[in-house]
Amino acid sequence: MKVTLHLSTLLLFAVFLQSVAVAQTSSDQDRIRLQLQRAEELVKEGRKSEGLKELYEVANSDAFDPIGFYNLGNSFARLGESEAAIAAYRRSIEQRKGRYSRAYNNLGVVLLREGRWDEAYDALNSALKLENFLYAEASYNLGRLYAARGQYDLAAREWRRALKVDPQHTAAAQALARSDNDERIVVEHPPAKPASRPRAEEKSATVKVAAAPRPAKTLSLDQASFDSLQRARSASEQGKMTEAVDQFRRVLSRQNGYFAPANLELSYALLSLKRYDEALANLIQVTQRDGGRYPISYFHLARVYELKGDLKQAEAAFSQAVTAYVPANNQFLLDLSRVREKQGDFKGALDAMEKYVAVVQQQGQKPTWCDERLAELRLKAK
Repeated sequence: MKVTLHLSTLLLFAVFLQSVAVAQTSSDQDRIRLQLQRAEELVKEGRKSEGLKELYEVANSDAFDPIGFYNLGNSFARLGESEAAIAAYRRSIEQRKGRYSRAYNNLGVVLLREGRWDEAYDALNSALKLENFLYAEASYNLGRLYAARGQYDLAAREWRRALKVDPQHTAAAQALARSDNDERIVVEHPPAKPASRPRAEEKSATVKVAAAPRPAKTLSLDQASFDSLQRARSASEQGKMTEAVDQFRRVLSRQNGYFAPANLELSYALLSLKRYDEALANLIQVTQRDGGRYPISYFHLARVYELKGDLKQAEAAFSQAVTAYVPANNQFLLDLSRVREKQGDFKGALDAMEKYVAVVQQQGQKPTWCDERLAELRLKAK
């Protein structure tokens, strides 16, 4: 009897603790919802600083509310507070144990806007994997990322995927229509056998039809190479990097060792596997032979050089990446400033940082840490 009473007491106590936890969670959710509403009202009244104060109070709380932090990220993003938005989205994802596709998508959009393309790719691809690649908005945004990186055939593929999931996705349809003259990778079919000569009585009915010219940017592969390229891309999307490397290498073995999109995408897979020397060799090939066509290759080349401690080469490659993109990519300017500072070139680091601030101000933003960073570099430059 005593044992039964003891167990009953423990059960009652467990139920009590559970109810307290539920009440606390409900309380957190209600409080965050009200604070977000109050912040929105303050911003509408022109009291942006007070609205931001409300938002940062939520950000600094220890509440558990994945949806609340997702909405907090949206509020920060609308106000141009990118770093705070990124932190809020990541917190909402963390509280959902990584299973929050909408937060991943919005995180990817903010990172794309900030020029942090590698992080944006990871976020958008995570959103798509969670939805079995049936998430139209994430496909559309991934297409925007590919287009920014100069990978136009992949961009078009994502926009087609978005339209397959949601035929009414206007933005994807418009982007796809605008991409008609962008690069394509097509299958090169063997020439057709010549038709037999017409009999004399049929000559008058024979009409010559000129073949449609290929767009100037079209790249062609034989069927086997094309299939291997698609398998490599699919494996890469799924995170199967070793398999992706094998398939990319099959493409290259049939193309005398060079096919720019395959070399470039192979380097990404090798970077994820920390096989830096192999990635470097492929990136050098692309920059030397097709750097103007794939300027993103300069950025990744710079990253590898920096990882290997070759700061002079990293600076040169980051400089080429900055020059290649108009308007300038914010992140590339920060990278350039960083490697110059590491070399003791404080004047050059300051110059890149000042250009970064000018770019973000043109976009209606200016992170709060910029003034401190500029002051630090000005002091060092003296």
